[in-house]
Amino acid sequence: MDYQTITREDRDGIAIVTLNRAEVMNALNTQMRAEITHAIGAAGREARVVVLTGTGRAFCSGQDLGDRATASNVNLERTLRDEYIPMLMAVVDCPVPVIAAVNGTAAGAGANLALVCDVVIATESASFIQAFSRIGLIPDAGGTWVLPRTIGLQRAMGAALFADKIPARQAADWGMIWEVAEDDAFEEVWMERARHLATGPTEAFKRIKQIMRASSGHGLEEQLHLEGQLQGQCGKTRDFKEGVMAFMEKRPAVFEGR
Repeated sequence: MDYQTITREDRDGIAIVTLNRAEVMNALNTQMRAEITHAIGAAGREARVVVLTGTGRAFCSGQDLGDRATASNVNLERTLRDEYIPMLMAVVDCPVPVIAAVNGTAAGAGANLALVCDVVIATESASFIQAFSRIGLIPDAGGTWVLPRTIGLQRAMGAALFADKIPARQAADWGMIWEVAEDDAFEEVWMERARHLATGPTEAFKRIKQIMRASSGHGLEEQLHLEGQLQGQCGKTRDFKEGVMAFMEKRPAVFEGR
């Protein structure tokens, strides 16, 4: 696909997908959603880690309310079903870790696009806003699923009802995101995290994603059986053999991702 609203850069097994509509704070329109879906899907087949970030002062301000294609034919249920669900599930189903490097404001669907990623690293000046109620809507793009599970029902309810800005430090304190970095060190921090994952045991990471996301729908016994199944698969990988050998030889492991 010839991307018009995003860019993709590859660095040593890291696919960096950048939202590139800074003039509208990287607001999501139909084309951008399709391009994100395609880029994440392709990167999951070709890279060992994906980073999703934005240009300018925002990560993503959510739905582009000025998009003529949307304004002229508003059917929110269809838009969510046909455009948002494929984009979000591309992130969830991506076989390699997806880091959201939140470089600024993440609002509405933009906040929830970040929060469905596997790990969220935000710059100090970033913030998260469940802005939906400001225009008479409910949180969507997975917000009603992610938020109660990460920050609890009371905080999720307050975030949705009041639509307050949640600064990055507060989001980290609440358990909404993984890490906050100083603004001037932000790219260095998320690149180091990405390099760590890109040189790690990719097959294990794939199964970590699978089992962690499955856990909310399982009872303990079902989850224990799945642990056994996936651990058995990990035990047959080259990376497991390398990891054990490196431990025995007291040296850093060199994982090949297979």
